[in-house]
Amino acid sequence: MTILDRYILKEFTKIFALILVSLAGLYLIVDFFERIRMFLSNHASLGQIVSYFLLTLPMILSQMIPTTVLLSTLLSFGILAKNCEITAMKANGLSLYRISLPVLVTSFAICIAAFLLSEFITPYTNQKAKYVKLIEVQKREKLGSFKQNEIWYRGEEGIYNFSMFDPRTNTLKGIRIHLFDRGMNLSQRIDAKEAVWKDGSWLFRELLVTTFNPSGVPSLERIPSRVFALSEKPSDFMAVQKDTEEMGLLELSRFTKKIRSEGYDTMRYRTDMHGKIAFPLVSVILAILGVSFSLKSERSGGVAQSIGLGIIIGFSYWIVFAFAISLGRAGTIPPVVAAWSANLLFGLVAAIMFMRVKT
Repeated sequence: MTILDRYILKEFTKIFALILVSLAGLYLIVDFFERIRMFLSNHASLGQIVSYFLLTLPMILSQMIPTTVLLSTLLSFGILAKNCEITAMKANGLSLYRISLPVLVTSFAICIAAFLLSEFITPYTNQKAKYVKLIEVQKREKLGSFKQNEIWYRGEEGIYNFSMFDPRTNTLKGIRIHLFDRGMNLSQRIDAKEAVWKDGSWLFRELLVTTFNPSGVPSLERIPSRVFALSEKPSDFMAVQKDTEEMGLLELSRFTKKIRSEGYDTMRYRTDMHGKIAFPLVSVILAILGVSFSLKSERSGGVAQSIGLGIIIGFSYWIVFAFAISLGRAGTIPPVVAAWSANLLFGLVAAIMFMRVKT
């Protein structure tokens, strides 16, 4: 690494750190005022409030990193161009491609760091933040756990085992319920394909009810649908079911394969799985866009215009990415296309603009 590379990298990292801290702080302030009523109404302690927001910090950082890379690139190269330092570098025989190399390499390293953060740290901290909010603050009793990609729950009527719980539709799938008598003897087992929360009760579908008689001979009954008045509501299972943000890529992949083998729809989970790979890589794309916009008009003094346009395009990525992901989750487009379409679109624009920059 040359002295010039270190100088460019120093300017970039200094601005990067400042912007990342500023964006994360702004996010925390907004989130704090959105949740303060919930904390106060539940008489949360100062320690619980602080621990909750500290636990959400890794998720915030992983979401802010792409935008921070874009803004840091725009500002650092914009300042260099404004001070005629880019012109001086070109006068010494350096191309703009070579000048931007330290930032692009660093952006790729940031991509790897962002992926590792979302894979190994963010899922754990998201689980802990959820625990603090639901169990410690809202005082919900933890009666279940998510083990071996399944939900195990100790209900008032017995022990429940579910393959998955969809909080969007309040639907339980792959149901196995073991009911016990007062002597803790197994009295009945209910197997069902799914159960939907409807009008304040659970509507079970495609049931197989096994009743264990005192004589020891079980009787089986198949029922198309039946309403069961279980004491638990959908909110009771939300504290147990892991969301995709609480799983790393490998864990989500195993969970997706399991529920897919059982015949359940996995479009949502496969879309999020591909999104966990695609999203961190956008930092390099936005860095290339940042270099292209900040150097496009270095002589005309249009740095502010380039920064504004670059920010608009950068935030447009979020809109396109979120829209494509929603289409993938709904099954409108394939999960791979949903997760990677924004990267391909903006990557193509970035490549064209970067090649058109005057060296």
